[in-house]
Amino acid sequence: MNSFDASGGAQTRVVILGGGFAGLSVAKDLRRAPVSIVLVDRQNYHTFQPLLYQVATAELEPDNIAAPIREILRRQRNVKVALGNVTEIDLEAKVVFFDGGKLPYDILVVATGVQQSYFGNDDFKPFAPGLKTVDDALKIRGRMLLAFEEAEWEADDAARSAKLTFVVVGGGPTGVELAGALVDVATNTLPKEFRNVDTRHARVILVEGGPRLVAAMPEDLGHRAQRTLERLGVEIRLNTRVSNVGSEGVTIGDEIIPAENVLWAAGVQGQTVAKTLGVELDRAGRVVVGSDLAIPGHPDVFVIGDAAHALDAQTGNPVPGLAQAAIQAGRFVARTIKQESVDGPRQDRPAFTYHDKGSMAMIGRGKAIAAIGKVHFGGLLGFLSWNLVHVMFLVGFGNKLVVLMGWLWNYLLHTRRSRLIIGDPDVHITHMREDEPQ
Repeated sequence: MNSFDASGGAQTRVVILGGGFAGLSVAKDLRRAPVSIVLVDRQNYHTFQPLLYQVATAELEPDNIAAPIREILRRQRNVKVALGNVTEIDLEAKVVFFDGGKLPYDILVVATGVQQSYFGNDDFKPFAPGLKTVDDALKIRGRMLLAFEEAEWEADDAARSAKLTFVVVGGGPTGVELAGALVDVATNTLPKEFRNVDTRHARVILVEGGPRLVAAMPEDLGHRAQRTLERLGVEIRLNTRVSNVGSEGVTIGDEIIPAENVLWAAGVQGQTVAKTLGVELDRAGRVVVGSDLAIPGHPDVFVIGDAAHALDAQTGNPVPGLAQAAIQAGRFVARTIKQESVDGPRQDRPAFTYHDKGSMAMIGRGKAIAAIGKVHFGGLLGFLSWNLVHVMFLVGFGNKLVVLMGWLWNYLLHTRRSRLIIGDPDVHITHMREDEPQ
């Protein structure tokens, strides 16, 4: 990206890095503010990350959960959108550097999100893809579907078993949702379509390093999720660490499990660009911010969403990495920018308080868990609530309608329509089964 002037005059120039929930919330809430905005992202689309697992497990297509950023902001005249990869941020010079260019700012909002963390074991990555982007979801979907295709013609029992063994590392919402969806694919979607292999024999193992699942949710719901998944056939290993992942399988504790499909949902860390700020980061590489969500000593630089280590001003607890928290933080920062663009900088900025509207996780067909205030519930009511809440957050009426109809179709007919293996699949079969005439 080349250096360019996006201010259109003497207005305050606000540069927003990231087109996720947090960045878009800032941009949209500044639509009537006397500022000029440049929103920069590595992709030209906004992704509804909570539904990435449904793309990965063939429930939805990418365009069901993603929308072009330009389309979202097309009617907002004070915004320009740029496609670029941030390489460095110079706080003293107030400049953001990109591949091949730079962009000065008056106010900077860093909403770059996080990336998958392998806790120092980056050599696991080629064998255990994470789930943070649309590309990740398509990669996982391809590997999952290819595993069943290869197993159909694999004559070697051990090789076939390894292909049909899925290990999900991490028992948070993403891991729980992935495990439940994988079982549903194997037991409800595929059995009638394969002739040589019974897909219901697929093995799904969920590994969690802590004492229970979905630790961020109330304890009773964690136990409920475990019971439901176990009834579906998921093997759950608690208080267990993965010590190695390779081409031959995964090592869990002292046990080596031959598995060709290991999916990583165990942790996140800040984006690499955060290190260029030269400010305090937490252990996960997220930027430590003050109560106003700005970097201490740099009131013109806000960090929000998953990229920030922020504390709730009322409770003192860390603000969770959830969509609703990112949206609230974005709106909070937008209010500060609007006020100060008119009245000038304030020394007594308000402090950010997170309002928890509840948390949910899908754990299988027609089953979900939810916590809204002190009310905890699950089953079909949780499933319906989960669907309603997630559809409300989707961008664009078209996406909402398509997703709703797709969910209804898949739920009633026990099918998944998004089962294309994209690209040129690398098929590997140890011993080809001989075809027997019917």
